[in-house]
Amino acid sequence: MTTLRMKLATLLAACGLGLGLASAAQGETLRIATEGAYPPFNFVDAKGELQGFDVEIAKALCTEMKVECTISAQAWDGIIPGLNAGQYDAVVASMSITPARLEAVNFTKPYYQAGAVLVAPKQADLAPTAESLAGKSLGVQRASTYAALIAARFPDADVRLYDKVENHNLDLVTGRIDGVVAQRIAMSNWLKSEDGATFEIKGEAMLDPEILGLGAGIAVRKSDTDLLARLDAALAAIKQNGVYDEINDRFFPFSMKPAD
Repeated sequence: MTTLRMKLATLLAACGLGLGLASAAQGETLRIATEGAYPPFNFVDAKGELQGFDVEIAKALCTEMKVECTISAQAWDGIIPGLNAGQYDAVVASMSITPARLEAVNFTKPYYQAGAVLVAPKQADLAPTAESLAGKSLGVQRASTYAALIAARFPDADVRLYDKVENHNLDLVTGRIDGVVAQRIAMSNWLKSEDGATFEIKGEAMLDPEILGLGAGIAVRKSDTDLLARLDAALAAIKQNGVYDEINDRFFPFSMKPAD
């Protein structure tokens, strides 16, 4: 009986070891969330697949880190709560690094930097000033840094909140609002479309580090310090080896790469 028990114990130990090796062989899977409604950064194509600058950067980072990755679309206003609830491991969704967000999550170094712009009909006599926009209806994405920017800079504007950028752009086209405040690059691309042909950027881009942050970073949970370090190392690598530039050039005619 003793010999039989010893053989059984050895067999069970071997089985356990085998399962461990199989798990290791399968490798890690990094679960990444993006919004899927913010072209050209993240959007769903005609085949129902996620595409865009953010998506390609995420895939490049996974390749550099030698991990499998899954990328899913999540509603913007719940994307940080979903991260902290463990529904995914990182957010690559053009999320600006701000003091308020840093209270809830950690960020990598910026992977690009942009600014906000006011877009309105070409014939409209508007400017990105408090006086010009007093009483004007402005569309902005809910829970975004651009909503905070409007509140700070244009306190007398009539603010309309939208769940997606494409929805406030639609209301701009149909004349339901006077203008929108949104990210410069996304709106610059929209202005090249048929819908955006009769609109323009009013004044200069707005850069406000205290509200808009230092640029867009990848968000992770506060507890995931190892993942944060690995993502930062991978980001530095793709900026150095030319992969970042290849992705950049597929989407933009100018460099989005922030200074080190």
